[in-house]
Amino acid sequence: MRREGPESHNELSGTVHGVAVQAGVVHGDVHIAAEATEATWTPWQLPPLGRVIDRAAELAALERHRVRATAEGRSVLAAVSGLGGVGKTTVAVRWLHTLRPRFPAGQLHADLGAQSPDGPQHPGDVLARFLRALGVPAQQVPSALAERTALYRSLTANQRLVVLLDDAATAAQVRPLLPAGESVTAVTSRRRLSGLTVDGCYPIHLGPLAPEAAVELLADTLSDGRVTENPDGARSLVELCAGLPLAVRVAGARLAARPGRSITTMVRLLTEEHQRLEGLAIDDDHNVRAALDLSYRALRPPAARLYRLLGLHPGREFDGVAASALLPSPERGEAGRSLEELHDASLLVDTPDERHRFHDLVRLHAAARAREEETPQERAQALRRLADHYLASATCAEEIIDPQHRTAARDYGSEPVVRADVGADPEGALDWLERELPNLMAVIRGARAAGLPTVCWQLADALWPLFLRRKFYDDWSTAHREGLAAARSMGDRAASCRMLTSGGVGELGQGNVTGALEMFDMAAGLFLDSGDRLGHARTLNYRGLALFRLGRLDEATRYFQEAVDQLPANGDHRAGGLAMLNLADVALVSGQADDAIRHGDAARAILLSAGDTYNAARAGTLLGRAHLRLGEPDRADALLTEALVPLRGMSAKYEIARALGARAEVAEQRGRTRLARELCREALELYAAVGRSESGEADVTRSRLRRLEPEEPGA
Repeated sequence: MRREGPESHNELSGTVHGVAVQAGVVHGDVHIAAEATEATWTPWQLPPLGRVIDRAAELAALERHRVRATAEGRSVLAAVSGLGGVGKTTVAVRWLHTLRPRFPAGQLHADLGAQSPDGPQHPGDVLARFLRALGVPAQQVPSALAERTALYRSLTANQRLVVLLDDAATAAQVRPLLPAGESVTAVTSRRRLSGLTVDGCYPIHLGPLAPEAAVELLADTLSDGRVTENPDGARSLVELCAGLPLAVRVAGARLAARPGRSITTMVRLLTEEHQRLEGLAIDDDHNVRAALDLSYRALRPPAARLYRLLGLHPGREFDGVAASALLPSPERGEAGRSLEELHDASLLVDTPDERHRFHDLVRLHAAARAREEETPQERAQALRRLADHYLASATCAEEIIDPQHRTAARDYGSEPVVRADVGADPEGALDWLERELPNLMAVIRGARAAGLPTVCWQLADALWPLFLRRKFYDDWSTAHREGLAAARSMGDRAASCRMLTSGGVGELGQGNVTGALEMFDMAAGLFLDSGDRLGHARTLNYRGLALFRLGRLDEATRYFQEAVDQLPANGDHRAGGLAMLNLADVALVSGQADDAIRHGDAARAILLSAGDTYNAARAGTLLGRAHLRLGEPDRADALLTEALVPLRGMSAKYEIARALGARAEVAEQRGRTRLARELCREALELYAAVGRSESGEADVTRSRLRRLEPEEPGA
């Protein structure tokens, strides 16, 4: 059994202005009740089917490989490579969709982003999404890549599912994402990922369509008689498109939009355009670029401008609100119609939830058009409008999730800001932040280079409620590292302190206690240098918490006592009450129950007078535990029962579980075994719901339940 102390506790408390602290037991002004429900659905994430022409041989080869690997008891892995626009994803999706009846565990899909302007996806980020899709609560997703990989393979070891890893950059990026068991994985990439052959991978390389097949695709796209009427012109057109399905589809879409235009006219225009586009080299796909440019020139001016500006978007996909935000205010009314026009021209691809994305070649073309036709000032203004949209929307979500969070003032540009509908309740707002996190992080990573350092640190600050509750530790560290660099580049000490303290909390949550302490110490030094006594006093709790986690109880006590003295003297009485509660925690862990009661009573009185019923209730839980240590179960039960009323009202699951565990101990002492078992079971369910099943407190409760369970007959 673990002894009670810092080694077996993950306790965190403190007053936070701008941030709140979590590292186990949280004493601060954050209500942590992260919902974590077990997934009851099966993920079916594959993109929709498209028509496949002239790929029967490749599909048959893939299926033969699957049958052979299955017969040999191996997982199935295949890689489809080829030029951009050649139809790699279409072929892979067609094959995987046919397998659905044989693989009931579901379908997982990830765009690995080899061609993304923001760089390839990190395998750890993809694994986190896969784990959540497979039913792992966000709070229980491990922070380390190796641990995520191990959990992923454990979950898939006895499942039959298919996985599509689209646009891979390297074999090393793919390997952590390979499931275990009898699953099927398809990888697409522009590169031939020969490194995967050691993993039993079957390679398929797609070339351009044969002319006859490309003509068939053109006829399928047009759905009228022009191909039949002019077969020679159709053949010339698909040859100009280099046999790439993307180019054929784009050219066909333009013809479909112009019923009166002949294929011969399209061939002439495309030939002329090809000769003018030598400067837009993309892997020698000159004819593809010509087709795209011709389609672009056919757009109405509002749609053409939106197309150009969308090429500046740093993320992989976007919604209609973000698209409109790129436009100057007078032009935003056209955004919806322009998006439809871009889809009709096959220049945008639909994704689930009414979102949009470019094919990678089309995005590069749009970005090139923006560089050619928008001035540097216009491009900078569009990026500022987009950054303001994400900053303002994230701030709205932040305020809904945690209205008590002391939000720093936000600085926007001169134009009206477009705000997204982020939901009406905390869960909806959290979901919006999680859905947009790739875009928000892309803005953060690019903000300094775009001359927007203020947006960089303020957007990192707005993401605090998401990081605190759903534990995206990798992004947490990156966002605050970028935010700190931005704040320092501006010489903004207040912003630097904010990034250091909230970033330090993330490090504390990941177990990097020494690093967190260094960040808290740096913030304290900056507050001292700027003469901010209150800010410096608030860091005392942070530093004390880190020292507490390190087992340095005497030093932690000293910091908490200084906070008790300094915070009220500088005008923050409530924070002083929280510091007093921290002192009570240390005293209880140190076996000094009398001191814990003295500090806890004082803390509860201060917090109640400040209207902080949440932390006052938590003080009541601590007092109940302290009275238990003194052998006073009646007084302990009264305090714990009283504390549970407000905690249940706030759905503060972790704190409810701690109070229930203490009540179970009271019930056991009184000989009420059935009640004790019920309280233990409920507490363990709540610990699991917030990802704390392996905490020291959960271990104690689990041990108590085993001790209280009736013995099996005959055992």
